[in-house]
Amino acid sequence: MKRVVITGMGVVCPLGSNVEEYIKGLENNKSGIQKMEKWKEYIGLNTLVAAPAKIENEKSIPRKKRRSMGRMGIFAAQATEEAVKDSGLSESVITSARTGCIIGSTMGGAEAMNDTFEIMLPEKDLSKLSSMNFFKCVSHTAAMNVSQCFGIKGYVMATSAACASALQAVGAAYGLIQSGKQDVVLCGGAEELHAIVAGSFDILFATSTHFNDNPECTPRPFDKDRDGLVCGEGSGILVLEDYEHAQKRNAKVYAEVSGYHTCGSGEHVSQSNKEAMVSCMKETLKSADMQPDNIDYINAHATATIHGDKQEAEALKEIFGDKIPVSSLKGYIGHTLGASGSIELIAALKMMQKSKIYPTKNLNDVAEDCKGINHVMKIQEKEINSILKNCFAFGGINASLICKKIL
Repeated sequence: MKRVVITGMGVVCPLGSNVEEYIKGLENNKSGIQKMEKWKEYIGLNTLVAAPAKIENEKSIPRKKRRSMGRMGIFAAQATEEAVKDSGLSESVITSARTGCIIGSTMGGAEAMNDTFEIMLPEKDLSKLSSMNFFKCVSHTAAMNVSQCFGIKGYVMATSAACASALQAVGAAYGLIQSGKQDVVLCGGAEELHAIVAGSFDILFATSTHFNDNPECTPRPFDKDRDGLVCGEGSGILVLEDYEHAQKRNAKVYAEVSGYHTCGSGEHVSQSNKEAMVSCMKETLKSADMQPDNIDYINAHATATIHGDKQEAEALKEIFGDKIPVSSLKGYIGHTLGASGSIELIAALKMMQKSKIYPTKNLNDVAEDCKGINHVMKIQEKEINSILKNCFAFGGINASLICKKIL
């Protein structure tokens, strides 16, 4: 089996439009959460907080390629552009049949879907729809648009497993390169924010509603006052590459992907399951040939829902006890859903590079049901040689990934 390394990263998120801005925001304890005043027009929507990302210089993408992109597609294309530039890969490699693209999302472009029905339904007139609307709505819109924009001729795939989508994309890319089917894969996730997305969680009583007038105070992962998630948007793209391929071109390497597993719980469509989480993490450790005490930092999924945080804390406690530092990034950037796995993995990789752990924002008083693990509550200086990233999604879909330094 081939060894797989990460050689490039790109981000668009609520804290900035590139990796440098993103990490600077984390360093400065910045909140990307805002009050969404326009959401007041939606009857029955209880949450009025979200974490929007800003599209900058979208016209740098040629119109011919941009016209089929909604916000999600633009986020993904811009994050990919940064990742490719960071990797130093040539255009000839990117456009060869040995380079693939796997980008996940929860669904297609929410704004385009909303616009489609608002335009069509009053008179049931399909002729009023733009020919490009369909390409913004499809579930593989990010993968499709990025592959078209960058001339990808290898594998093109789209993972769609809610909050596990991006990490499953990275895991699938890892498998393709391990098996020798591709040399390089651009992978990660993308998501766009809309009231209908937040409303879907709102109906399930999963959103934060107590901090509508104090958006910077929510979400609160693992905290006794946590009251639900806050939806966000953006894209995180990583360049995964065969280690020998990277060595030959003398590429810089952020880390090696050394373990991955994904599994279902088969228990409940919307409730997290501790046993399935434990199984997922144990299988990931096994695939990396590592023991729990070999991990130096855990980037938790921790969305600030009552049930989800409790289950994850119990699962982490069972495997790692209180020895390994744990933090969640949702307090800074909200829950970017199908993009969260890759956006947060990028931050964890930068923590590894900087020997610094960013704390869980808004965690002021650890809830009784989340105690027993090593919560990071202030910036911690620590040498990090290995990280575990978790994503646990609706449908009982779990994913965990381990990356380690090449020493």
